[in-house]
Amino acid sequence: MDVPGVLDVLEPPVVELSSIDPEQVELVGGKAAGLAALIRLGERVPDGFCVTTGAHSRGEVPRAAVLAAYERLGAGPVAVRSSATAEDLPDASFAGQQDTYLAVEGADQVLTAIRACWDSLHSERASAYREAAGIAHDSVRMAVVVQRMVDPEAAGVLFTANPLTGSRSESVVDAAPGLGTAVVDGASAADHYVLDGTAHDERGCLTSARLKELREVGERLQSRLGAPQDVEWAYDRDGTLWLLQSRPITTLFPAPPASGRPGPRVYVEFGHVQGMLQPVTPAGMSTLKEMLAGMLASFGARVDIVDIGGRLYGDLTDAMRDPVTRRRLVKLMAVDFGPRAQAVVEHLLSDPRFAPIPGSRRRSTAALATAPKAVAGILRALARPAAARARVFGAIESLRQQPVADPSSAAELLPLVEETERRDAGHDAVTWPVVTGILVAASLPALLRDIASDDEIRTVLAGMPHNVTIEMDLALWQVSRNAAPHRDLLLGTPPDELAAAHLAGELPDFGLTDFLDIYGNRCAAEVDVGVPRWSEEPAPVFAALANYLRVTDPDQGPDRRFERASARAEAMLAELVRRARRERPVRGRLAGFFLRRARELAGLREAGKFAGLYALRDRRRRLMLIGAELRAKGLLEHADDIRFLTLPEVREVVVGGDDPRRTVAERRFHYARELRRRTVPVALLSDGTDVETLLPARTPDGRTLTGTGAAAGRARGRARVVRDPADAYVEPGEILVVPTSDPGWTPLFLTAGGLVTETGAVMAHGPTVAREYGIPAVISVPGATELIRTGQLITVDGAAGTVTLDAPESDPGPDAGAVSASRPLAGA
Repeated sequence: MDVPGVLDVLEPPVVELSSIDPEQVELVGGKAAGLAALIRLGERVPDGFCVTTGAHSRGEVPRAAVLAAYERLGAGPVAVRSSATAEDLPDASFAGQQDTYLAVEGADQVLTAIRACWDSLHSERASAYREAAGIAHDSVRMAVVVQRMVDPEAAGVLFTANPLTGSRSESVVDAAPGLGTAVVDGASAADHYVLDGTAHDERGCLTSARLKELREVGERLQSRLGAPQDVEWAYDRDGTLWLLQSRPITTLFPAPPASGRPGPRVYVEFGHVQGMLQPVTPAGMSTLKEMLAGMLASFGARVDIVDIGGRLYGDLTDAMRDPVTRRRLVKLMAVDFGPRAQAVVEHLLSDPRFAPIPGSRRRSTAALATAPKAVAGILRALARPAAARARVFGAIESLRQQPVADPSSAAELLPLVEETERRDAGHDAVTWPVVTGILVAASLPALLRDIASDDEIRTVLAGMPHNVTIEMDLALWQVSRNAAPHRDLLLGTPPDELAAAHLAGELPDFGLTDFLDIYGNRCAAEVDVGVPRWSEEPAPVFAALANYLRVTDPDQGPDRRFERASARAEAMLAELVRRARRERPVRGRLAGFFLRRARELAGLREAGKFAGLYALRDRRRRLMLIGAELRAKGLLEHADDIRFLTLPEVREVVVGGDDPRRTVAERRFHYARELRRRTVPVALLSDGTDVETLLPARTPDGRTLTGTGAAAGRARGRARVVRDPADAYVEPGEILVVPTSDPGWTPLFLTAGGLVTETGAVMAHGPTVAREYGIPAVISVPGATELIRTGQLITVDGAAGTVTLDAPESDPGPDAGAVSASRPLAGA
């Protein structure tokens, strides 16, 4: 037997759709596999066949096999449709990125259409889509589906969940008479229906009976295929419904898990409070749930913490229905969660589904137990702020130098990883001075009402001393000054190569080792134990050093900018005290006391998180040691696969010897998909509805983006859009535009002229540091990283809370590789 014969057995060139196993994606591609799944479920699908990836790999259209299959279909009009192996996937639909040809008739035309579908695999738009989705070009092969054409009276698309709001309680149908190409190519308006189970008026090209049938089909497919579906369909001239495609809806954010409790629930995202939008690893999630629940309980709060799409969400339903708590929620959201969360909570408070329920409050005695300690700690910090700061930094240094011994086996390491008790009694030494600083700063607007503007108060809170994150950034600035003799090396070598050289001990010593000894337990998304610390992967530090070395004007150095911000703050403090005493003497003395205490204590707000990083550092190190042992035993492919197991699962592997590799592989895939997600809902209802989509739309003017002012001042400059700080390139004076920011991002602020973020709260890490450096900041600007282009001139107004885009002629245009393409409605 010759080689081609062997290949034909292993990878047949043509297979009937009805004989395909839906698991054969590598042979028939995503579309054909999806059609095969519909056929196996007993759904009505037009007859057809698939020219497999085996034929594509051999480079020749298998003429004889194709024509024989075409004759079996009746040799009439057919739809010829691409079916790549990276198509109709759970996280990448490839809608319209590869070709479809309708009403193809005749042998030669069918063969030509198949070849054209093959060629479309490497079209510009398909290549750009793969790059955006993180799919390697050489990993994709093309199959082609050929199906009997349906002569449709009407055709269209059914989404079994609302793709705009995320609601799983609604289906959406777009339909048009005839082939339905208007639905998918956008050439003309389609009939649009939102189905929620209620009756519809007779309008458009679909009757209420057909809408009911489509909704029922969608519910059936969603239930049997296990996920919301994007379904293409057609009604033929006899009124028969044909299904032409069904694939997962790729754009939906995951829905909350079932709560087991009656009525709708509302979940608010907690991660962006920490300046974190990327998903949390399973190991990090189990750690954070435990830590956050313990922290909230110590203050008398009980909030269910839920993992949705790898992000931390808190179930606030009971608090919203509590007649007492609901009155404080809007203020809590404004201070700690930001204006976007505040807006959705305000909206939901008027929703009758979340009306107050007398007697619904879940009471806790923890707050009563904590209250005396809190009062004593706060009064002590107010009375002697210098002593309070000394206690805070003494506790941090004690944690840093505390000797830690690691047992040699995974079984002995496991109990240490599972420890849930707080480290040491130093907790109180840090907590109450930090809380005092936050409370004092938060009290200033009310205390200075009618005396000072919000902008003036923010000026007082700029250039704040005693902030560990500011001290870290300025320490790195000093490292960059020491590194000046090595400027060419540091600017001319990629950060990841410099990081590898540093870890190998091949770089000159310019103070980086000492810096990492103090701050190496930090990184972006540092509250996740699954994320490598700077001491392990220092590439982001080298990227920041390169940015600092580009600052050639000493007067623009971060140290001098910080000094100027501090001087402005002290001058404004003195002015506000004079103004308050002149208008109301008693209140003026009180204002002076609180303003001064804010300068002395508010900078400590970063200290609590910084102190907690030492316990996370130790837990991470021990997890990695366990991972290394499990890898040596063949239970993990890589030591860091341990990140994709929860702590209970780690115990099952260590003690029971369970093989977790399949679970790890699935979670790595989902984690990588979520890393590519650019936006995360700030609040969700239990049916998956993104609450922000329910708010009244803002009136756009085409040039002004509106957010919330978080740091005073006005700056105009070129935008620099950054989505990952690891290798960010920022020229001095550029306006930094980011999805979010936590302390791991703040080294980038030192050379920036201004800051724009898509999320955040005024008192969160990023805006706080921006104020310290005296750079204007506007936060919670929806879609900023998509609407603003790198190189575009923009003006940031921290007082007005606006970002103004320059006129179109100064806009360099869309990013390279951006494509706009509609998808053909296959087979209709």
